[in-house]
Amino acid sequence: MVAYFTDPRCGKGVVLDMGKLRYGMIGGGEGAFIGDVHRKGAMFDGLCELTAGCFSRRHDNNTTTGRMLGLDDSRIYVSYAEMAESEAKREDGIDFAVVATPNDSHYEIVKAFLVKGIPVMCDKPLAFTLSQGEELAALSAERGLPCAVTYAFSGYPMVKQAREMIRRGDIGQLRSVVAEYAQEGIANPTRKGSNWRTDPMVQGESFAVADIGTHIEHTVHYMTGLRISSLCAMFSGAGLENGLETDAKLLVRYEGGTNGMYWCTKLAIGSKNRFVIRVHGSKGTLEWEQEQPNDLRVCLKGEPVRLYSRGREPLYPEAAAYNRLPGGHAEGTYESFANLYRAYASAVGKWRSGLPAGELDSDYPSFKDGVYGLRFIDACLRSAKGDSSWVSVQCGVAEEMKSF
Repeated sequence: MVAYFTDPRCGKGVVLDMGKLRYGMIGGGEGAFIGDVHRKGAMFDGLCELTAGCFSRRHDNNTTTGRMLGLDDSRIYVSYAEMAESEAKREDGIDFAVVATPNDSHYEIVKAFLVKGIPVMCDKPLAFTLSQGEELAALSAERGLPCAVTYAFSGYPMVKQAREMIRRGDIGQLRSVVAEYAQEGIANPTRKGSNWRTDPMVQGESFAVADIGTHIEHTVHYMTGLRISSLCAMFSGAGLENGLETDAKLLVRYEGGTNGMYWCTKLAIGSKNRFVIRVHGSKGTLEWEQEQPNDLRVCLKGEPVRLYSRGREPLYPEAAAYNRLPGGHAEGTYESFANLYRAYASAVGKWRSGLPAGELDSDYPSFKDGVYGLRFIDACLRSAKGDSSWVSVQCGVAEEMKSF
């Protein structure tokens, strides 16, 4: 198969004869929401095909899911360890693995594939603890493996448009960032199947920050290039009795002196998945809202407020390259995952072919981003436990991250 990708720098097609990439999935069995999103995102551009899997600890679910997805019984594995071992030995083994399991299992599963030389795309957070995440990032770098973490909001075209406008100085010098991610899940639960997220032994020490606050950290960084140097966090655990926070309010200082304010909550009745980012600069303001992902509100100094609409207004090439439908036809979660998979597949394909990856192939969240996310969570926990004291995030020390 010939893969075709539009290079946003020139608007022309790039052809890479790398064949269809084979991937295997761990987790994502029948009834799992995110596994289905991964599979649909991976199949969008015809670059990847699912050829192996270990979808559930339950034998019946695992077998049923694998057969439903058309896999040969010999490649429906009873454990991730068996899958990593067997696939690494096959001439037609998987080109990368997708980990879509609860948080507490990420480290062991990801490491099992990395040590076999198999790249990994992992759901966030990268690992259960910061030290585990740093070990995985170092291991992937040591072996030269292209690896990704699914901070999927960076896949939206209008997020990419905001990024390019900021990069090009359209809104001037950055002055502040205000972002919120509000859900009503604990106050008004409507979806079953995610009870593990409120179990500290599976979810980890943080709930709201680790589940949705980390999306704020990554998406703001992706848009602006800003890294947090220090923060203070105030937690509330209303709605749960296990010590996990359901609401977090954060003040942040970025390297270079800019500041910001984040709020993430699971208690906002009426907010289904309200993720909003406002970036204020000396020449203007940008505002993007996930529930209206095809629009970007642009307010430039001395000019009328504009609403840039994906597929209608002329976007910068780096953003326009990710449009999939004409204007007025909504794109959303599946397309954002597909855009991550398109970039990641290009990176893995070039890696398999021994070709150097360019900037275009790196437009996906890496394990380095996964470590930054874990450092952010760790800093929030340290601050909240210290009576909302200011703490260093230790995200911006370039020397520490060179090995990743």
